[in-house]
Parts: sequence; structure tokens; C-alpha cells
Amino acid sequence: MAVLAPRRLRKSLTFLLLTLGYFVAQNAAAQTGSIQGHISTPAGQPAVGVSIGLKGTTIGSITDASGDYNLGQLKPGTYTIGVSIIGFKTQQRRAEVKANAATTQNFTLSESAEQLNEVVVEGQRTNKFARKQSEYVGKMQLSNLENPQVYAAVGKELLTEQLVFSVDDATRNAPGVQKMWEPTGRSGDGGSFYASRGFVVSSQLRNGVAGGVTSTIDAANLEKLEVIKGPSATLYGSALTSYGGLLNRVTKKPYETFGGEVTAAAGSYGFHRVSADVNTPLNAAKNLAFRLNAAYNYEDNFQNVGYAGFEKNLAIAPSLQFQPTDRLTINLDAEVYRGTNVGKQLIYLSYGDAVKNLGFSRADQMPLDYRQSYQGPGLTQDSRSTNLFGQVRYRISPSFTSTTYLTSSRSYSEGNGPYFYLASDIALGKSTTPGVSSLLRSDQSTQDSRRQTYEVQQLFNGDFKLGGLRNRVVLGLDFLSIDSNIDFFGGTIDTAPLNVPGYDYRTFNGAAVRAAYAATPPPHYLVTTKINTYSAFASDVLNLTDKLSVLAAVRVDRYDNKGGILYSPVAAYAQTAVSPKFGLVFQPVKDRVALFANYQNSFTNQNGSYQTPEGKSFVLKPEHANQIEGGVKLDAAEGRVSATVSYYDIRVENILRNLGTVGGLSIGAQDGTQWSRGTELSLTANPLVGLNIVGGFAYNFSKFVKTDEDVNGRRPNTASSPYLANAWVSYRQPTGLLQGLGLGFGGNYASDNKILNSASLGTFTLPSYTVLNASAFYDLPHYRFAVKMDNLTNEHYWIGYTTINAQKLRSIVGSVSYKF
Repeated sequence: MAVLAPRRLRKSLTFLLLTLGYFVAQNAAAQTGSIQGHISTPAGQPAVGVSIGLKGTTIGSITDASGDYNLGQLKPGTYTIGVSIIGFKTQQRRAEVKANAATTQNFTLSESAEQLNEVVVEGQRTNKFARKQSEYVGKMQLSNLENPQVYAAVGKELLTEQLVFSVDDATRNAPGVQKMWEPTGRSGDGGSFYASRGFVVSSQLRNGVAGGVTSTIDAANLEKLEVIKGPSATLYGSALTSYGGLLNRVTKKPYETFGGEVTAAAGSYGFHRVSADVNTPLNAAKNLAFRLNAAYNYEDNFQNVGYAGFEKNLAIAPSLQFQPTDRLTINLDAEVYRGTNVGKQLIYLSYGDAVKNLGFSRADQMPLDYRQSYQGPGLTQDSRSTNLFGQVRYRISPSFTSTTYLTSSRSYSEGNGPYFYLASDIALGKSTTPGVSSLLRSDQSTQDSRRQTYEVQQLFNGDFKLGGLRNRVVLGLDFLSIDSNIDFFGGTIDTAPLNVPGYDYRTFNGAAVRAAYAATPPPHYLVTTKINTYSAFASDVLNLTDKLSVLAAVRVDRYDNKGGILYSPVAAYAQTAVSPKFGLVFQPVKDRVALFANYQNSFTNQNGSYQTPEGKSFVLKPEHANQIEGGVKLDAAEGRVSATVSYYDIRVENILRNLGTVGGLSIGAQDGTQWSRGTELSLTANPLVGLNIVGGFAYNFSKFVKTDEDVNGRRPNTASSPYLANAWVSYRQPTGLLQGLGLGFGGNYASDNKILNSASLGTFTLPSYTVLNASAFYDLPHYRFAVKMDNLTNEHYWIGYTTINAQKLRSIVGSVSYKF
């Protein structure tokens, strides 16, 4: 195995290089050119989803998230370019195409007097909440209908209407995604954790490459949030993704004109916020532009406001774009997060304590006060995250583009991390009768803890014809380094009684924890591992006809763990994995209906030597997840209705079953399996002028099929609620004196969530919930006034996986913005 893997790696790299050389040679012989450019709104913003076509041909495209377009593989000659979108004047312009050259034609949309009453310019396009194209999901420009993979995109337009300020709240608009764990702020933790397709995911990617944030992620710099579904290691690797998919944050980019806005907001639980978005060109040629997004947030915890819990965050995101030539674009930007917080009240079930001992099996039956904070002041933590990002894009020829990414992502934390245990009176030896009369109060602090991630990625994108068939190709090389130096320490501090009148729960505080550590130094748990991953991947979308396309992709991944300490010493090891991907798209109605199917793969590297029960030695192989999925995508009614319906089946193989030890040797079998299958529906519609609908539904069935007997045949306690639904309906007055006045209403539903589910300990459930939200807004050319109310019905509900975390009650926030 150790000999075959490097040979396969060399063969794969050789094949990729030969393929690239062949494509370049074919392109040189083709003698074609291209037309490219940028389209802006009257306010200077990138115009997304604008249709571009060549008169008298079937050649066309739509602008991407940056407002850019590219029409490639054109024979030399003169063409008439047409640009159109509802609400703006149709523009036509003649352009000459020369062999092996790119002709640039930029447009600025002009409002149509006849159509202006039908569309508000802020929305720029029909079905303004639909994001129908992405350069990140497939690492190439593909429209949603052309992509055999399922993904959801939540744009800044929807977040503005809902008065959403964080990525956490943005995810409530993504079908099949459920928040599971609050951000701890601790170095290396990756912020909040979510569930997708029965697996835990976190937001570790930014603009398609590494960019984690360990605290609450502010939405000030968010252009859109892409939730990419299913095992996605082929293009993204396994270190920053999960079997359920990934979250990719697409950030705002500079543009050619001066503009921006400032916003102030305030509301319930001491919430107050100021933010700014300012863009300006830096030279007369307007090929150098700078943009700054920044926000400051403060909010108290809803449990005993002002006593203990709070979160304070500062986010600063500068970006610079330089386009010295039509071929070369350089983007440099950063995200700097600084915060101080007291961790949200996470409650664990005491390890090994059976549910029957508690006397209750659901969170709504707990003898805890929903509004009570069981801690005092001073249990604070400082956290920092800094992401530096560089992108150099160079158009080698009309058909080939080189893109180089350089990223650095650093996190730091120091301070307290309070948490709690529900322990039964039986487990504590206080009684032989089931019940809970006390709460164990604990702390897990970090001390000068750091995690550094570097990524270098080189992409070569091609769009060319070979044998008369269109190929869209990406060839990639990737290096990822994760260096951890984290110091955890702590333990249980005290035990507090429940439901005792007048008891002072503020005695669990910063001073008490420091005194406990001074009296008895706590144990430390170190994480000092360093991991390098070297990868090569290739993907090709081949159009067999203008309605039928196939996708084939493969990744070769060399994982090199240098060893160190992961709570205890771990040995160094290296492992090679191969991750393939296939897809098929057939459009029975071109650009309107797409039938799709995909096979996707992901893996998890594992280390260790075991013996079978029969005494045969074996070394662990990578664990693999394989997904088969099919469905239909729609872009109907002249773009007013966008929908996706899919069914997926994920099988995880090579799960290790640890069978104990014999004579000091670990006994096991790597034959465990897990299933996760289900269906998802997403809908974005604009049925009437001013009326917009966003909705989704997801069902997931997950179970361990062959694993430890204690959980075999049961739903994993990390799989979240099997049924999820989201909806948002809004109306904005398009004409008259009240033009820009609007209302929005929607919410989220989640079914019961089993956070403990085993034969020996029993089942503990977080009950189902329905949370309703509403907003009202008045959008004027230079001002925007808005108010929102979240959790209208004051629902008591909990999130978690293996944990119980009460969520915020009814809150009201108002804001005012000035646009310039």
C-alpha cells in the first residue's frame, strides 16, 4: 500500500500535466477569441444575473456574483452584444473579436422609464433573492441549472430585508441546515456548528479557500452565503468540510465608483450595533478600488440580562482590487475579528448517567428556569481571528485563466469557558430515587491558545471545444497547513442546588474560578499537532449536446500528520486518499428545466494499528462517505420561479469498531457503516411584482447500520432533527408615494432532536419548535428604516448535539441606514 500510493499520485499528476498541455495545444490551433467585461448598476454595484447574448446566435451567458461575464470560443469577426434585464433599458453594442485576443466591453445599466415602475433598483433583477450562478461551487463558472450538485445561496439582499447581522442567522434561510452549537470563541473551534444531511458542519471556508472565524461571524462583509450539500472532498478536500457539505462565505468586492452606507441599530437585551460599508476608486483610471466593511456589536444574554452573559465583537474587513490590464486582476483583503464574550449556557448530560435516573427525558421537563443564568460575572474570554486573502487572476488566452490563491487564517483565545452538567441524584449518591436537584458548574479555559492555517491553491480554468464538444475544465494544485498550539485546562468548580429560593447563583464567577485553580492547579490538555495536506484535482464539464452535459472529477490527496499531542501523544503518519466525483445534467427545456444526478465522495484520514478478533494485524484505511443523488432544478416563468427537488443517499464505510484490548493490543474491525438519506426542496419565487417567497423543506433519515451494539440501528446523536422547514414571504410596494415600503414574515420549524440515543443510557430529546419572525422596512434612495421582531410567539426552545442550549426569547431591533 505504501508503494502503490505514491505511484498512483505520480501517474495522476503526470496525466493532469499532459492533459493541460494537450488542451493548450488544441486551443492554440483553434484561433478563436472572446468578449468579456463587467456590468454595473446605476449605483455602481455589480449587476448580478444580467443576461448577455450575441445577436443572431445562440451564444449567451449571465453575469456572476462580481458582475463579470465572459463569452469564449468566438470566431474572429464583428458581433452585436445585447444586454437585458427587467427594469432597465436593453443595450446593444458592436464589438470586434480577434484571434487569440480578449475584447473588453463594460456596461452600466440604465433605468427604463417604461419599466421602472415594475422593479425597484435595489433589487436589480427579477426574483432578486435567487442567486443562479457561482464560480465557487464547481470552482468554475456554472449556472445552477448546469451544476449537478445541490447548493443554496443566501444573498445580502435577503439579509438586509430580514435585518440579519450574522452568518448564524443567515443559515436559517438555507433548506436542511440547523444550528447545533453556539460559537465558543476558542481558538481552532471554527465558530458555530450546524447540521446538514445528518452530519455536523462548520463555516471554515471563505471565497472557496480556508478562512475560519472562531467567534460569531458578522455578516457586514457577506455578499452571499453558499451552503454546498453532500460530501465535497473532490474539490475542497476533507480537512475543512464534512460528509454533510460545507459553508462558503463569499465576501463583498470593491467596484469602480464611490458609494456605500452606514447603519445604526439597537434593540432588546442591550443590543446595539454600528456598521459601515464604504467604497472608493483610488485613481483616475478607476482600475484601483478600495472597500471597507466594518461593524461593532454588543448584546447581553437574554438570561438575567446584565448579570453575567454578554458578547462584544468588532469586525473590520478592508479589500483592495487592482486591474492593471484587461487580463490581470489582483484582489487583496482581510478580515479582522476581535471579541470578548461569556460563553452561552451549554448544559451537558453527565457522562454515563442513564436518562432513567434523571426522572425526565426531554428538555422541556428539566427543573431549570429558562430565564435563569446559573453563573456570575467575570467568566470572560478574549478571542481573535485574522484572515488574510490574496487572489491573482490572469487570463492566459481567451480560453484559459490562471487563478492563484494565498490565504492565512489565524485564531487566538485566552480566558474562561463555563459549562454545566445535569447529574442525577442517583449518580451523585444523594438518593436512590430518580431526580435532579443540583447542577455541576465547570470551566474549561484556554491559555495563549493559537491555531494557524495556511493555504496555497493554483487553479487553471479552461473553456474550449475539443472534437466539436464544449469542455469547461479546472485543474488544481492545493497545499494546506494546519498548525495547532492550544492549551485547555479546567474542571468542575462547584455544585449548585436547583429550585432553592434566594440561592445566589453569582457565586460561580471569575474570582471563584481563579481561587479554585490557585488552591488546586487544574489538569491541562494540549493540542500541538501539525498537519500538511498536498492535493491535486481535476474536473471537466463536457457538453455532449446543448442540453446534455456530464461532469467527471478526481482528487488525489496526500495527508501528512507530523504528530504531536492531541490530549495525549500521537504518532506521525501519512496517508493517501483518492476522491472521485461524477455528475449528469439533462435539460429537456433549455435554461428552464434540468434533470440531474451525481455521485460524490469524501473521506476522513485515520491512524492506528489494530488486530482482528482472529489475531490478524491491520492498519487503518481512510473512512469514506459515498453519495448518490438525483433530482430536478427549475428556472421557470421567465426567471421568476427557481426551485430544486432532490433525493440523496449517503453511505459511510470503513468506520472503526473498537472491540477492546487483549494483551495490550487494540482489537477492532474497520467494517462499520452509517446511512444517511433524505430529500430536500428549495424554492425562491417572485410570483407578482414586489412579492417574494423563499422556502425550503428537508427530511433526513440517519442510522448506524453496523457499529457498536450500544447505538447500532439508532439515529446518531449528532444528526439533528429529521424534519426541517424554512419560509419567508415579503412584499415591497413597487410604485406610488409608498414605493419601497415593505413587510416580511416567516420562520423555521424543526422536529424532535435526539441528543442522546443509546441502548444503555436511553434517549434524551430536545423538543420540536416553530420560531416565527417578522420585519418592516421603508427603503428610500438615500435612507432605509427597518424594524424586526424575532421569535414572535416567545417560543421556549433548545439546540444542541450532546448538549442543551436554551435560545433567545422574543426580541425587537430597529435600524436606520444612510446610503451615499
